[in-house]
Amino acid sequence: MTAESTPALVQSADTDGGPAQPGPPAARGPRARNTRAYFRYMAGKIAGAIVSLFAVLVTSFFLFRLIPSDPVKQMTGGRPVSAEQLGSLRRQFGLDLPLWQQFTDYVGDALTGDFGMSYQFHSPVIGKIAEAVPATLLLTGTAYVLYTVLGIWLGTRTAWRNGSKSDRFHTAFALTLYSVPSFWLGLLLIIVFSVGLGPIPGLFPTGGLESGGETGFAYVIDVAHHLVLPVITLVAVGYAQTLLVMRSSLLDEMGSDYLTTARAKGLRDDLVRRRHAVPNAMLPTFTLMFVNLGHVVAGQILVETVFSWPGLGGLFYQALSVPDLPLVQGLFFVFATAVILANTLADLLYPLLDPRVGR
Repeated sequence: MTAESTPALVQSADTDGGPAQPGPPAARGPRARNTRAYFRYMAGKIAGAIVSLFAVLVTSFFLFRLIPSDPVKQMTGGRPVSAEQLGSLRRQFGLDLPLWQQFTDYVGDALTGDFGMSYQFHSPVIGKIAEAVPATLLLTGTAYVLYTVLGIWLGTRTAWRNGSKSDRFHTAFALTLYSVPSFWLGLLLIIVFSVGLGPIPGLFPTGGLESGGETGFAYVIDVAHHLVLPVITLVAVGYAQTLLVMRSSLLDEMGSDYLTTARAKGLRDDLVRRRHAVPNAMLPTFTLMFVNLGHVVAGQILVETVFSWPGLGGLFYQALSVPDLPLVQGLFFVFATAVILANTLADLLYPLLDPRVGR
């Protein structure tokens, strides 16, 4: 038998001189190790997400019980109510039970998707949340797509033209918008474009999802008309944040040796930017995109409240004013869960952008 026809053997590490055993091809070793390392990385991230969700469940129960208010008295609206009637309401909502028993009941029910009955709406909490989700997704989802695309595009162009007039203008404008509170910007837009200011007439509704009474295509136009101002408010703040992060990341990459090498090979400046610089600068922006994706479900409490938008943010404000403890707890858990799941998904996808992550 020739040396060329002898199969690859792995010499036994035992000191007794035992026979050599056939081993896997050498190329499979690093690949298998990388796969095992990624699965360990993935298991750690998922375990961390589970622990975080349980911590949110505990926090949502105790945090809102620190509010100095009596939900039962708030529900009676200040009307004269006897002590027996107040006691009956407390028993009805389980507020007469010891705190530890309320907590165990809450955790047990929440793990099955039951967040109890809303105090003010007298309906299941999960049902009220499901009713408000479409309006929130319509508003924040539309804004998310617009400000993500706009922020990445402008952030890339301003960084590549660092120091130009365009770069200085867009950076200053983004910094200004990023520092403006979203609710204040929303109120300003309502004053100027809804109420009307000087020669500017009121062009858009002051709030709400629809005017009512419209059907078919007219209903779509009516909803789009109501969307304009709240979407502009969210896009203004979101695009500014995305632009600044993308610009900073790309500036960090622009002095790298691999870009100099790409130019030395004769690649056009546009190709160097799109094929080499931007993909390597996307990791921080990728993180921000997934954080903002969690906020798509969590909604924007202040903006929805300012524009009387019937979404999760507006519902949370209503629940907090009572306080409607089951509804507040359920919404808080949904908001936190959306952000945690989005961050976990980003962590699991990082190795696809940067192979060094999770190895």
